[in-house]
Amino acid sequence: MKVALLAMLGLFLGALGGAALGIGAGLAWVEIAHTTSFEGYSGMLVFFTFMPAGAAIGGIGGGMLFALLAMRDDVIAVEPGPATGPARSPDQ
Repeated sequence: MKVALLAMLGLFLGALGGAALGIGAGLAWVEIAHTTSFEGYSGMLVFFTFMPAGAAIGGIGGGMLFALLAMRDDVIAVEPGPATGPARSPDQ
């Protein structure tokens, strides 16, 4: 259950981050390629092409990353072990 919930969280966060990066990449593409802005063509290009592509790639990547981290939970130390005091010599 934890793996599925973390995968969904990764999907959501990855989609948000990917959409933001897609918008940035689309705006850069419009500026570099000198795309025409006639009747809002450049805006439609960014928001109907680059943003969904970035959200899809980011969602898949984020979901896979969070699921991988959740499956490897036994390898990754999430909670610290019991606290131990400093090592002392027997004559103290």
